[in-house]
Amino acid sequence: MDFNQPREMYPGMWRYPMNPDLCCIYRVPNRLREVNPEPYTPQIVLIGPLHHSVKSQALKALYLGDDITYTKSMAYLDMEEHKKTYLAEFAARIEGETTIDELRRMIKEEEETIRASYQESTAWIQSSEFVEMVLHDSVFIIEFILRFSGVVEKKGDPLLAGLSLGITVYHDLILLENQLPFFILDKLFNPIVRRIWPHLTFRDLIISFFGFQGKIRRNSKFRHFTDLTRCVRVETLPNLDVWKSKPIEHMYNAEKLDSGGVKFKAVGDDLSLCVSFKNGCLKIPCLTVDDSLEMKLRNIMALEQCHYPNNAHVCSYALFLDYLIDTDKDVDLLLEKGILKSWIRQPAKVAQMVNKLVTGIVDPGSYYYDIAGEVNEYYRNPVNRSKAILKRVYFGNPWTGTATIAAMFLLVMTLIQTWASIVQVKQNEP
Repeated sequence: MDFNQPREMYPGMWRYPMNPDLCCIYRVPNRLREVNPEPYTPQIVLIGPLHHSVKSQALKALYLGDDITYTKSMAYLDMEEHKKTYLAEFAARIEGETTIDELRRMIKEEEETIRASYQESTAWIQSSEFVEMVLHDSVFIIEFILRFSGVVEKKGDPLLAGLSLGITVYHDLILLENQLPFFILDKLFNPIVRRIWPHLTFRDLIISFFGFQGKIRRNSKFRHFTDLTRCVRVETLPNLDVWKSKPIEHMYNAEKLDSGGVKFKAVGDDLSLCVSFKNGCLKIPCLTVDDSLEMKLRNIMALEQCHYPNNAHVCSYALFLDYLIDTDKDVDLLLEKGILKSWIRQPAKVAQMVNKLVTGIVDPGSYYYDIAGEVNEYYRNPVNRSKAILKRVYFGNPWTGTATIAAMFLLVMTLIQTWASIVQVKQNEP
């Protein structure tokens, strides 16, 4: 390393000074990556400058004769070739309307704004190389979306011949470090989309591709795809003004709350963050736990830690779940109540995933602070706990409930009979 060179000329160095109005794409903080690096790492496709040096490393390994057949490096190189194929086929389809040279010119015009969108300096990438990278990556994104959605013929495309690779690319496009700013994608492709489908915008196409149609406001602004996946969740909160300057310090887990009389009810869907507590009933959105959940939440949470530190609502929601779930027994209870739907068959693994999810997360204040306080207060009320114990012991299942009612009925009948006998004896007295 030449220490006489400006620090911005090396991969991974911060941009200084950064423009807070433009910066929106970040490297995942080490404290989060060290917990589990896999959810932040692209599996087959690299997008944008933050992983651009990885391509050179993969090519170097291949040139030196290293066996990279079954590695991510080989997948990355395959996808770089696939980007060239997509670019050629995209160009053939739009030629005469918008040329690839025109797209290059548009990218060049916005180059400084695109570069300023990244927290890290991209000065080490030459201008011509940077423009080509954005061109290939952006065309790959639009072409993949058109093919994946069935808008464009995908026959013969090995990437979409089965479900596995296509879904993997779909997930890679959500990763925080794997982003292009949305504004350049919209500028490049919205005119093309509008010419082909006058009733459709590029924004509509993206929202539909990610399955968010009808779940995001028309005037919502998002900076990139990771930000979009956060936006649809945060917008489910009814009143963002209730944010508190205090984090949750303690809340009882689900099993304990259940034993103390708190009722659980599933509401809403996967994307909702809206939790409420009223009349002893804790209403929580239904959450589907599958292999991709950790990846989605971790990348949104990493974005919040970097870009939305004072509005980290997804982080607060994950911390709320962490308080509720300590062990597999808590998971079993939430599964029984319909609050969790799990494709992971081992409840202990679900509990472990939720607990590790918040490691390294800084929470300056929680949206759920008041709810946690109300739930704790309800649990500590001895009347509520006594009612819960009575219900659990004497009405825990139909058999004990029936037996309890029968016993009470016999007791009442016995008392009536005793009282009647006493009355009769008194009436017979002289």
